[in-house]
Amino acid sequence: MPIREISRRTGLSRNTIRRYLRAGTVEPKFQAPSRPSKLDPYAAKLTGWLVTEQRKSRKDRRTAKQMHADLVQLGYGGSYERVAAFVRVWKGDRQPALQTTDRGTFVPLVFQPGEAFQFDWSEDWGRARSARLRHGVGGERIKLQVAHIKLSHSRAFLVRAYLLQTHEMLFDAHWQAFRVFEGSRAAGSTTAGIVRHWSEDNGREDGGGSRGRWQEA
Repeated sequence: MPIREISRRTGLSRNTIRRYLRAGTVEPKFQAPSRPSKLDPYAAKLTGWLVTEQRKSRKDRRTAKQMHADLVQLGYGGSYERVAAFVRVWKGDRQPALQTTDRGTFVPLVFQPGEAFQFDWSEDWGRARSARLRHGVGGERIKLQVAHIKLSHSRAFLVRAYLLQTHEMLFDAHWQAFRVFEGSRAAGSTTAGIVRHWSEDNGREDGGGSRGRWQEA
């Protein structure tokens, strides 16, 4: 590239450019002069809008184009591109703060083998097996209450379906989990004690909580 073109693009004199070329140094860094923008008088207003919009749901937020139109109503005479650039920079500076302060610090949940489990109910549909149908295809469509138990460490799980969501079904689901996983959770388990008494009252041979920990991989 000719020295004349370099001078035109950088604003440096030709002698200065020749001196840098002879010295073999890297391209000099110089600070571009700050120029006033038509958006400067409205920067505080626009920042306030962005903070307010950030608290709204995504579909209810105003776009940069809508905020530009609102600024025009207030007397702003600059371009939309200037507003869009301001919004991009603001969001870029805001992102680290959202990850650390506004949304809190993320702490991953880590469990030891046998420390805890998760239990929940869901609903599903099934078909009752008919005595007339050898393979149970067809039959009456019935709503099922599905119990889900998942170990927090290994993520091993057990699913059982019932016709009703009662205490008896709740205790039976836990008892079945204790039986399959060979134990109860290590943390002080009121549920395990209840299931143990329930299993004894109902003639179960193995009560929950009798073997200590879940056998997890």
